[in-house]
Parts: sequence; structure tokens; C-alpha cells
Amino acid sequence: MEKAKVLFISQEITPYLPESAMSKIGRHLPQGIQELGKEIRTFMPRFGCINERRNQLHEVIRLSGMNLIIDDTDHPLIIKVASIQAARMQVYFIDNEDYFQRKFIITDGDGNEFEDNDERAIFFARGVLETTKKLRWAPDVVHCNGWITALAPLYIKKAMNEDPHFADSKVVYTVYDDAFKSEWSENFKEKLKLEGIEDADLDIMANNNYVNLTKLAISMSDGIIQGSETINPEISEFIKQSGKPVLGYHDEESYVAAYNGFYDSLLD
Repeated sequence: MEKAKVLFISQEITPYLPESAMSKIGRHLPQGIQELGKEIRTFMPRFGCINERRNQLHEVIRLSGMNLIIDDTDHPLIIKVASIQAARMQVYFIDNEDYFQRKFIITDGDGNEFEDNDERAIFFARGVLETTKKLRWAPDVVHCNGWITALAPLYIKKAMNEDPHFADSKVVYTVYDDAFKSEWSENFKEKLKLEGIEDADLDIMANNNYVNLTKLAISMSDGIIQGSETINPEISEFIKQSGKPVLGYHDEESYVAAYNGFYDSLLD
């Protein structure tokens, strides 16, 4: 029997970024799932604070070179890769000069959120999915961690629902207490549209804020995981109302086995 394939799309992975609850899951979950017998691929943004020399990142020329158009502007897609030797796993990085060369992650040195975080999320989600197609790799499960991954479920279910790489993929979205504060640009919905995405799919985005972005991700996913002990109560209620399969919060000792069982339940 073929191994089940799991694509991890992560906002943070240690050691490339400082340790946090999310970055530790980004690092240890794929390894744990691989050790339980599944095949994995892992992606994160190539934030500018990541030391390429120390972490031995190098560009994958055969995967790079595509342009993604956002708001009528071409943005070259650069793919880099590094290995975590101890885990026998590779991490692919989505890079672009306009979006990911600055030395900070989500906010500038003064703590102000970047005004183009909406476009960075669009570029990252589309970049991961296009690269996965170039790898000729069709995941059974796509697991999204962190709000910068929140558009991947929409693109998979609406823009790529007939693409053989994603037509049968089950999408899992983990909700953390990782809210951003600002409201994204008014034309965000226009920027994110691709063929297959209708206005009605975006009705939930009455305001382009964190809560509604998370609700959009939940509405397009097949299963939801609570990744933090406490999450926004409005989102928590929305998850309950959705009727979708939900896995509650698990601590570091138990989450790998629990998540693996959750994937299997969605694939049954």
C-alpha cells in the first residue's frame, strides 16, 4: 500500500526562526509524522532574518523562475531548500525580493505590521501550491499552520479543485492564538482572486481582518485543529457551528500521535 503523503505549510519552523509553540510544531510534527510511516514535504516563507549561510539554504533552480501575478504586478518565485539532518527532512522556502527580503517577520523594528502582509500571504500560499505541482507530488493531506497559510485552503478547494495534484487532498487548518491587529487593504479580495474563486466564496470577508481570514480558512478546510490552549472565542464558536471534524488542543507529549490519527480519520 502506498504511503499517505502529507504536505506541511508552516508559518514558522525552528531552527530557522526562534522557538515558539508554532515553530516547534513546524519542526517536530513533520519528523514525527514521517517516523510514523507517512511521506512528507514541508514549506515555510524565507523570511529575511533567516541566516542562509548558517542554515545552508540553497536555491533550487529547476523549481524557481515562475512569476506570480498579484495586483497586476509580476513577482518572481524563488525556491530554496535546506536539510534538518537529525530529522532526515528537507524544508522548502518560498522567497521573493519584494516580500521576504526584509529582516523582520510580520512586523517592522517598531512593531508595526507590514502593510503588504496580505500580498505576502497570497504569494506564499500560491507559491507553495505551484511548487508542489512542479515537484509532481500529490498530497493526501495538506496541513496549514499559521495565518500566513490561511489562503491555501481556498486556493486548493476553489482554484485547484480539478487539478490532479490537489483534487483529492484533505485540508487541515490549525488555529492558534496568533492574531494580527491591522485590517488588510480594501482591495484584498480582488488581489487574491484566481479563476474558480467566486465573490460568494469570499462573503465571509466583510472586513479583511484576522477573525474573518481565519473563518475563511476554516470554511474551506476538511478538518480543524486547535493549536493553542486558548483561541479567539468568536473563532471557537464558528468552528463549533461549522460541523467539521475538530481535534482539540494537545500538548507536546501527545500531539504527534493525535494529529496522525486525525489525518487517518479524514482519509478513511
